[in-house]
Amino acid sequence: MATDSPYILVLYYSRTGQTAEMASQIARGIAKVSGMEARLRTVPPVSPDTEASMPAVPDDGAPYASKSDLQDCAGLALGSPTRFGNMAAPLKHFLDGTGDLWLNGALTGKPAGAFTSTGSLHGGQESTLLTMMLPLLHHGMILCGVPYSEKALNETTSGGTPYGPSHWAGTGQQKTLSDSEKAICQTFGQRLANLAARLR
Repeated sequence: MATDSPYILVLYYSRTGQTAEMASQIARGIAKVSGMEARLRTVPPVSPDTEASMPAVPDDGAPYASKSDLQDCAGLALGSPTRFGNMAAPLKHFLDGTGDLWLNGALTGKPAGAFTSTGSLHGGQESTLLTMMLPLLHHGMILCGVPYSEKALNETTSGGTPYGPSHWAGTGQQKTLSDSEKAICQTFGQRLANLAARLR
């Protein structure tokens, strides 16, 4: 069932909290657009056994996403840490279960984009963002990135790409998001929400 207020679904998987913090910054950007809301949702870890073993509701953080969250959104921001240049398995597992939405064209014509975090500076940020876009294209979504009119793209010394926001988290002590990374996240969220509002 659709909600009364249009929303951008910020759907992500986060293991150490860095991707979750990016999601919060993207939500701040979405909130700058009048009449558009951010809906933060996550996905459970992939179970190491063959039985469902995760609680139905997470202990903390964003609620788990449902397919109706995805179906009824006005736009989508998809986030994941990098796993060998690709999205993490829990997020891919969720997307792999959306064949019925693809068959019905439920996401066709809606704007979408991707964001990621990595442990190492050159740990596959751009390849992760690009591979995350493939299912979005199959769903007929309109891709949204970050233009170079966002000056932080030229100033960042950590994460940030025209393909979408990224964050260099580090492999030891986790680095907090830099000011440039926050600015890129917020610009991305605002741009996605503006595009969704225009397309509606």
